[in-house]
Amino acid sequence: MAKYDYLVVGAGISGAVFAREATDAGKRVLVIDRRGHVAGNIYTEDADGIQVHRYGAHIFHTSMKNVWDYVGRFAEFNNYVNSPVANYEGVMYNLPFNMNTFAKIWPEVCTPEQAKAKIAEQVAAENIGEPANLEEQALSLVGRDIFERLVKGYTEKQWGRSCSELPASIIKRLPCRFTFDNNYFNDRYQGIPVGGYTKMVESMLEGVEVRLGVEYKDLVAAEPGIADRTIYCGPIDAFYDFKLGTLEYRSLRFETEKLEEENHQGVAVVNYTEREIPYTRIIEHKHFEFGTGPTTVITREYPADWEVGDEPYYPVNDERNSALYAEYARLAEAEKDIVFAGRLGQYRYYDMDKAIAATFDLIRNELGVEL
Repeated sequence: MAKYDYLVVGAGISGAVFAREATDAGKRVLVIDRRGHVAGNIYTEDADGIQVHRYGAHIFHTSMKNVWDYVGRFAEFNNYVNSPVANYEGVMYNLPFNMNTFAKIWPEVCTPEQAKAKIAEQVAAENIGEPANLEEQALSLVGRDIFERLVKGYTEKQWGRSCSELPASIIKRLPCRFTFDNNYFNDRYQGIPVGGYTKMVESMLEGVEVRLGVEYKDLVAAEPGIADRTIYCGPIDAFYDFKLGTLEYRSLRFETEKLEEENHQGVAVVNYTEREIPYTRIIEHKHFEFGTGPTTVITREYPADWEVGDEPYYPVNDERNSALYAEYARLAEAEKDIVFAGRLGQYRYYDMDKAIAATFDLIRNELGVEL
Protein backbone atom coordinates (compact mmCIF):
# COMPACT_ATOMS: atom_id res chain seq x y z
CA MET A 1 0.00 0.00 0.00
CA ALA A 2 1.29 3.43 -0.92
CA LYS A 3 2.29 5.68 1.95
CA TYR A 4 0.27 8.62 0.57
CA ASP A 5 -2.95 9.01 -1.35
CA TYR A 6 -1.58 12.08 -3.14
CA LEU A 7 1.87 13.36 -3.96
CA VAL A 8 1.62 17.05 -4.87
CA VAL A 9 4.61 18.27 -6.88
CA GLY A 10 4.97 22.01 -6.36
CA ALA A 11 4.17 24.10 -3.29
CA GLY A 12 2.86 27.10 -5.20
CA ILE A 13 -0.72 28.34 -5.10
CA SER A 14 -2.19 25.48 -7.15
CA GLY A 15 -0.44 22.75 -5.19
CA ALA A 16 -1.20 24.37 -1.83
CA VAL A 17 -4.92 24.72 -2.52
CA PHE A 18 -5.20 21.11 -3.66
CA ALA A 19 -3.18 19.83 -0.72
CA ARG A 20 -5.36 21.74 1.74
CA GLU A 21 -8.60 20.37 0.39
CA ALA A 22 -7.30 16.81 -0.05
CA THR A 23 -6.06 16.82 3.54
CA ASP A 24 -9.37 18.18 4.79
CA ALA A 25 -11.11 15.40 2.83
CA GLY A 26 -9.15 12.85 4.87
CA LYS A 27 -6.50 12.03 2.27
CA ARG A 28 -2.86 11.36 3.12
CA VAL A 29 -0.90 14.07 1.28
CA LEU A 30 2.77 14.84 0.71
CA VAL A 31 3.80 18.12 -0.93
CA ILE A 32 7.30 18.51 -2.39
CA ASP A 33 9.08 21.42 -4.00
CA ARG A 34 12.51 21.64 -5.56
CA ARG A 35 13.00 25.10 -4.04
CA GLY A 36 13.85 25.70 -0.42
CA HIS A 37 10.58 27.50 0.28
CA VAL A 38 6.84 27.21 -0.26
CA ALA A 39 4.63 29.64 -2.23
CA GLY A 40 6.31 29.25 -5.64
CA ASN A 41 6.56 32.50 -7.58
CA ILE A 42 4.35 34.39 -5.12
CA TYR A 43 6.97 33.86 -2.40
CA THR A 44 7.57 36.92 -0.23
CA GLU A 45 10.35 37.38 2.31
CA ASP A 46 10.80 39.89 5.12
CA ALA A 47 13.46 42.59 4.75
CA ASP A 48 13.44 45.04 7.66
CA GLY A 49 9.68 44.73 8.00
CA ILE A 50 9.03 45.01 4.25
CA GLN A 51 7.52 42.02 2.44
CA VAL A 52 9.66 41.68 -0.70
CA HIS A 53 8.11 39.89 -3.69
CA ARG A 54 11.15 37.88 -4.73
CA TYR A 55 9.79 36.76 -8.11
CA GLY A 56 8.09 39.97 -9.21
CA ALA A 57 5.03 41.90 -8.14
CA HIS A 58 1.86 39.92 -7.45
CA ILE A 59 -1.42 41.71 -6.78
CA PHE A 60 -4.40 39.52 -5.97
CA HIS A 61 -7.51 40.53 -7.88
CA THR A 62 -10.64 38.66 -8.86
CA SER A 63 -14.33 38.98 -9.63
CA MET A 64 -15.01 35.44 -8.39
CA LYS A 65 -16.50 35.73 -4.92
CA ASN A 66 -15.90 32.06 -4.09
CA VAL A 67 -12.18 32.51 -4.83
CA TRP A 68 -12.00 35.73 -2.81
CA ASP A 69 -13.79 34.12 0.12
CA TYR A 70 -11.47 31.12 -0.10
CA VAL A 71 -8.19 33.05 0.14
CA GLY A 72 -9.77 35.09 2.93
CA ARG A 73 -9.77 31.92 5.03
CA PHE A 74 -5.99 31.97 5.09
CA ALA A 75 -5.04 35.65 5.12
CA GLU A 76 -6.38 39.07 5.87
CA PHE A 77 -6.19 41.22 2.73
CA ASN A 78 -5.50 44.93 2.82
CA ASN A 79 -7.18 47.47 0.52
CA TYR A 80 -4.25 47.98 -1.85
CA VAL A 81 -5.37 49.16 -5.30
CA ASN A 82 -2.95 48.71 -8.17
CA SER A 83 -2.35 52.08 -9.86
CA PRO A 84 0.97 51.83 -11.70
CA VAL A 85 2.54 54.63 -13.70
CA ALA A 86 4.79 54.64 -16.75
CA ASN A 87 7.98 56.65 -17.16
CA TYR A 88 8.77 57.63 -20.75
CA GLU A 89 11.70 60.01 -21.19
CA GLY A 90 11.20 61.31 -17.66
CA VAL A 91 7.49 62.08 -18.09
CA MET A 92 5.02 60.11 -15.95
CA TYR A 93 1.82 58.66 -17.41
CA ASN A 94 -1.02 56.88 -15.64
CA LEU A 95 -1.84 53.26 -16.45
CA PRO A 96 -4.05 51.77 -17.73
CA PHE A 97 -4.67 54.24 -20.54
CA ASN A 98 -7.30 56.57 -19.11
CA MET A 99 -8.34 60.19 -19.17
CA ASN A 100 -5.34 61.18 -17.03
CA THR A 101 -3.09 59.54 -19.63
CA PHE A 102 -4.80 61.16 -22.60
CA ALA A 103 -4.77 64.64 -21.03
CA LYS A 104 -1.03 64.27 -20.36
CA ILE A 105 -0.26 63.20 -23.93
CA TRP A 106 -2.65 65.70 -25.54
CA PRO A 107 -3.10 68.77 -23.27
CA GLU A 108 -6.01 69.99 -25.38
CA VAL A 109 -7.98 66.82 -24.55
CA CYS A 110 -10.30 67.32 -21.55
CA THR A 111 -13.36 65.16 -22.19
CA PRO A 112 -13.98 61.52 -23.12
CA GLU A 113 -15.47 62.65 -26.44
CA GLN A 114 -12.30 64.57 -27.29
CA ALA A 115 -10.11 61.61 -26.30
CA LYS A 116 -12.09 59.18 -28.44
CA ALA A 117 -11.91 61.57 -31.38
CA LYS A 118 -8.13 61.99 -31.00
CA ILE A 119 -7.52 58.25 -30.88
CA ALA A 120 -9.81 57.69 -33.88
CA GLU A 121 -7.99 60.42 -35.81
CA GLN A 122 -4.60 58.80 -35.12
CA VAL A 123 -5.85 55.31 -35.96
CA ALA A 124 -7.28 56.56 -39.26
CA ALA A 125 -3.99 58.25 -40.13
CA GLU A 126 -2.22 54.87 -40.04
CA ASN A 127 -4.62 53.48 -42.66
CA ILE A 128 -4.03 49.85 -41.61
CA GLY A 129 -6.30 47.17 -43.00
CA GLU A 130 -5.61 43.71 -41.57
CA PRO A 131 -2.70 44.05 -39.09
CA ALA A 132 0.26 41.92 -40.14
CA ASN A 133 2.17 42.15 -36.86
CA LEU A 134 1.96 43.46 -33.31
CA GLU A 135 3.05 46.97 -34.29
CA GLU A 136 0.27 47.32 -36.84
CA GLN A 137 -2.21 45.78 -34.41
CA ALA A 138 -1.36 48.30 -31.70
CA LEU A 139 -1.41 51.25 -34.11
CA SER A 140 -4.83 50.17 -35.33
CA LEU A 141 -6.10 50.16 -31.73
CA VAL A 142 -4.60 53.30 -30.14
CA GLY A 143 -2.68 55.24 -32.79
CA ARG A 144 0.89 56.50 -33.00
CA ASP A 145 1.35 58.62 -29.84
CA ILE A 146 0.25 56.03 -27.29
CA PHE A 147 2.03 53.25 -29.16
CA GLU A 148 5.38 55.06 -29.34
CA ARG A 149 5.37 56.23 -25.73
CA LEU A 150 3.71 53.45 -23.78
CA VAL A 151 3.59 50.24 -25.84
CA LYS A 152 6.51 49.87 -28.23
CA GLY A 153 9.61 49.87 -26.05
CA TYR A 154 8.07 47.98 -23.15
CA THR A 155 6.73 45.24 -25.43
CA GLU A 156 10.03 44.87 -27.28
CA LYS A 157 11.88 44.48 -23.99
CA GLN A 158 9.33 41.99 -22.72
CA TRP A 159 9.59 39.73 -25.76
CA GLY A 160 13.15 40.45 -26.87
CA ARG A 161 12.04 41.22 -30.43
CA SER A 162 10.86 44.19 -32.47
CA CYS A 163 7.12 44.83 -32.48
CA SER A 164 7.16 44.44 -36.24
CA GLU A 165 8.49 40.88 -35.78
CA LEU A 166 5.90 39.84 -33.20
CA PRO A 167 2.53 38.33 -34.16
CA ALA A 168 -0.52 40.58 -33.98
CA SER A 169 -2.28 37.96 -31.84
CA ILE A 170 -0.18 38.88 -28.77
CA ILE A 171 -2.20 42.08 -28.37
CA LYS A 172 -5.87 41.32 -28.89
CA ARG A 173 -6.91 44.64 -27.35
CA LEU A 174 -5.44 47.65 -25.57
CA PRO A 175 -8.07 48.83 -23.10
CA CYS A 176 -8.74 52.56 -23.11
CA ARG A 177 -10.80 53.86 -20.21
CA PHE A 178 -12.52 57.16 -20.68
CA THR A 179 -12.66 58.01 -16.97
CA PHE A 180 -10.20 59.64 -14.58
CA ASP A 181 -9.71 56.36 -12.73
CA ASN A 182 -6.20 54.94 -12.21
CA ASN A 183 -7.29 51.55 -10.82
CA TYR A 184 -5.52 49.08 -13.11
CA PHE A 185 -7.98 46.23 -12.57
CA ASN A 186 -11.71 46.10 -13.15
CA ASP A 187 -12.19 43.23 -10.71
CA ARG A 188 -14.56 43.54 -7.76
CA TYR A 189 -11.99 42.31 -5.20
CA GLN A 190 -8.36 43.35 -4.88
CA GLY A 191 -5.62 43.48 -2.27
CA ILE A 192 -2.40 42.09 -0.81
CA PRO A 193 -2.26 39.55 2.05
CA VAL A 194 -1.21 41.30 5.25
CA GLY A 195 2.17 39.83 6.15
CA GLY A 196 2.84 38.56 2.63
CA TYR A 197 1.92 35.66 0.37
CA THR A 198 4.29 33.20 2.03
CA LYS A 199 2.37 33.51 5.28
CA MET A 200 -0.88 32.84 3.39
CA VAL A 201 0.48 29.70 1.68
CA GLU A 202 1.98 28.46 4.95
CA SER A 203 -1.48 28.78 6.46
CA MET A 204 -2.94 26.75 3.58
CA LEU A 205 -0.35 24.03 4.21
CA GLU A 206 -0.75 23.91 7.98
CA GLY A 207 -0.83 20.27 9.08
CA VAL A 208 0.27 19.02 5.63
CA GLU A 209 3.59 17.20 5.26
CA VAL A 210 5.92 19.29 3.10
CA ARG A 211 9.43 18.41 1.93
CA LEU A 212 11.51 21.20 0.39
CA GLY A 213 14.61 21.01 -1.80
CA VAL A 214 13.31 17.74 -3.27
CA GLU A 215 13.31 16.84 -6.96
CA TYR A 216 10.35 14.77 -8.11
CA LYS A 217 12.36 12.23 -10.09
CA ASP A 218 14.84 11.72 -7.27
CA LEU A 219 11.98 11.07 -4.86
CA VAL A 220 10.13 8.53 -7.01
CA ALA A 221 13.41 6.78 -7.83
CA ALA A 222 14.19 6.48 -4.12
CA GLU A 223 10.62 5.67 -3.07
CA PRO A 224 8.75 4.10 -6.00
CA GLY A 225 5.03 3.80 -5.45
CA ILE A 226 5.13 6.47 -2.74
CA ALA A 227 1.63 7.70 -3.63
CA ASP A 228 -1.46 6.36 -5.36
CA ARG A 229 -1.89 9.54 -7.38
CA THR A 230 0.31 12.51 -8.30
CA ILE A 231 -0.73 16.10 -8.89
CA TYR A 232 2.18 17.38 -10.97
CA CYS A 233 2.55 21.18 -11.09
CA GLY A 234 5.98 21.19 -12.73
CA PRO A 235 6.80 21.69 -16.43
CA ILE A 236 5.04 19.05 -18.49
CA ASP A 237 7.88 18.75 -21.02
CA ALA A 238 10.45 18.21 -18.24
CA PHE A 239 8.30 15.39 -16.85
CA TYR A 240 8.74 13.63 -20.19
CA ASP A 241 12.46 14.51 -20.38
CA PHE A 242 11.76 16.87 -23.31
CA LYS A 243 11.45 13.87 -25.61
CA LEU A 244 9.11 15.70 -28.02
CA GLY A 245 10.97 19.00 -27.79
CA THR A 246 11.28 21.92 -25.39
CA LEU A 247 8.44 24.33 -24.69
CA GLU A 248 9.62 27.93 -24.73
CA TYR A 249 9.24 30.60 -22.07
CA ARG A 250 10.33 34.13 -21.40
CA SER A 251 12.20 34.54 -18.16
CA LEU A 252 13.00 37.40 -15.78
CA ARG A 253 16.05 38.62 -13.89
CA PHE A 254 15.79 40.71 -10.74
CA GLU A 255 18.10 43.22 -9.07
CA THR A 256 16.98 44.06 -5.53
CA GLU A 257 18.44 46.91 -3.54
CA LYS A 258 17.84 48.40 -0.09
CA LEU A 259 17.82 52.20 -0.08
CA GLU A 260 18.23 54.58 2.83
CA GLU A 261 15.13 56.45 1.73
CA GLU A 262 11.65 56.58 3.17
CA ASN A 263 9.96 56.74 -0.23
CA HIS A 264 11.79 56.17 -3.51
CA GLN A 265 9.15 56.48 -6.22
CA GLY A 266 5.81 57.13 -4.51
CA VAL A 267 4.05 54.08 -5.96
CA ALA A 268 4.55 50.31 -5.94
CA VAL A 269 5.15 49.90 -9.68
CA VAL A 270 6.72 52.20 -12.28
CA ASN A 271 7.00 50.85 -15.83
CA TYR A 272 9.89 52.10 -17.98
CA THR A 273 8.67 52.13 -21.54
CA GLU A 274 11.78 53.31 -23.40
CA ARG A 275 13.58 50.55 -25.27
CA GLU A 276 16.95 51.98 -24.24
CA ILE A 277 16.32 51.39 -20.52
CA PRO A 278 17.03 47.67 -20.03
CA TYR A 279 14.56 46.95 -17.22
CA THR A 280 10.80 47.02 -17.71
CA ARG A 281 9.82 48.21 -14.26
CA ILE A 282 10.90 49.11 -10.75
CA ILE A 283 8.93 47.69 -7.85
CA GLU A 284 9.01 49.49 -4.49
CA HIS A 285 7.70 46.77 -2.20
CA LYS A 286 6.73 48.77 0.87
CA HIS A 287 3.86 50.46 -1.00
CA PHE A 288 2.02 47.13 -1.28
CA GLU A 289 1.44 47.31 2.47
CA PHE A 290 1.55 51.09 2.96
CA GLY A 291 4.90 50.90 4.78
CA THR A 292 6.18 53.98 6.63
CA GLY A 293 9.66 52.93 7.79
CA PRO A 294 12.83 54.97 7.16
CA THR A 295 14.23 52.60 4.51
CA THR A 296 12.85 51.02 1.38
CA VAL A 297 13.55 48.09 -0.94
CA ILE A 298 13.31 48.29 -4.73
CA THR A 299 13.59 45.64 -7.42
CA ARG A 300 14.47 46.25 -11.06
CA GLU A 301 12.89 43.69 -13.35
CA TYR A 302 14.71 42.64 -16.52
CA PRO A 303 13.12 40.40 -19.17
CA ALA A 304 15.46 37.60 -20.19
CA ASP A 305 15.80 34.84 -22.73
CA TRP A 306 15.04 31.44 -21.26
CA GLU A 307 16.97 28.20 -21.39
CA VAL A 308 16.30 24.87 -19.70
CA GLY A 309 17.32 25.30 -16.08
CA ASP A 310 16.23 28.95 -15.90
CA GLU A 311 13.06 29.93 -14.10
CA PRO A 312 10.14 29.83 -16.57
CA TYR A 313 7.73 32.76 -16.27
CA TYR A 314 5.74 33.46 -19.41
CA PRO A 315 4.83 30.68 -21.86
CA VAL A 316 5.39 31.61 -25.49
CA ASN A 317 1.99 30.52 -26.78
CA ASP A 318 2.76 30.83 -30.46
CA GLU A 319 1.79 28.30 -33.11
CA ARG A 320 4.88 26.12 -32.67
CA ASN A 321 4.66 25.90 -28.88
CA SER A 322 0.90 25.44 -28.83
CA ALA A 323 1.22 22.49 -31.20
CA LEU A 324 4.03 21.00 -29.13
CA TYR A 325 2.05 21.38 -25.90
CA ALA A 326 -0.90 19.62 -27.57
CA GLU A 327 1.40 16.65 -28.22
CA TYR A 328 2.50 16.56 -24.60
CA ALA A 329 -1.12 16.89 -23.48
CA ARG A 330 -1.98 13.78 -25.47
CA LEU A 331 0.74 11.88 -23.59
CA ALA A 332 -0.63 13.24 -20.33
CA GLU A 333 -4.13 12.02 -21.11
CA ALA A 334 -2.80 8.46 -21.20
CA GLU A 335 -1.43 8.70 -17.65
CA LYS A 336 -3.56 6.76 -15.19
CA ASP A 337 -2.35 8.13 -11.87
CA ILE A 338 -0.80 11.51 -12.74
CA VAL A 339 -2.68 14.76 -13.28
CA PHE A 340 -0.88 17.82 -14.69
CA ALA A 341 -1.95 21.08 -13.06
CA GLY A 342 -0.95 24.70 -12.61
CA ARG A 343 0.68 27.09 -15.03
CA LEU A 344 3.67 24.83 -15.80
CA GLY A 345 1.78 21.57 -15.98
CA GLN A 346 -0.75 23.12 -18.35
CA TYR A 347 1.66 25.51 -20.15
CA ARG A 348 -0.62 28.45 -19.53
CA TYR A 349 -0.26 31.90 -18.03
CA TYR A 350 -2.56 32.08 -15.02
CA ASP A 351 -3.49 35.02 -12.86
CA MET A 352 -3.65 33.80 -9.27
CA ASP A 353 -7.43 33.73 -9.12
CA LYS A 354 -7.64 31.73 -12.35
CA ALA A 355 -5.08 29.26 -11.02
CA ILE A 356 -7.21 28.78 -7.91
CA ALA A 357 -10.41 28.42 -9.95
CA ALA A 358 -8.73 25.77 -12.13
CA THR A 359 -7.65 23.95 -8.96
CA PHE A 360 -11.24 24.06 -7.72
CA ASP A 361 -12.20 22.17 -10.89
CA LEU A 362 -9.44 19.64 -10.20
CA ILE A 363 -10.64 19.24 -6.59
CA ARG A 364 -14.19 18.62 -7.81
CA ASN A 365 -12.98 15.94 -10.23
CA GLU A 366 -10.57 14.26 -7.79
CA LEU A 367 -12.32 14.63 -4.46
CA GLY A 368 -15.93 15.36 -5.28
CA VAL A 369 -15.70 18.54 -3.21
CA GLU A 370 -17.45 21.70 -4.43
CA LEU A 371 -15.84 25.04 -3.53
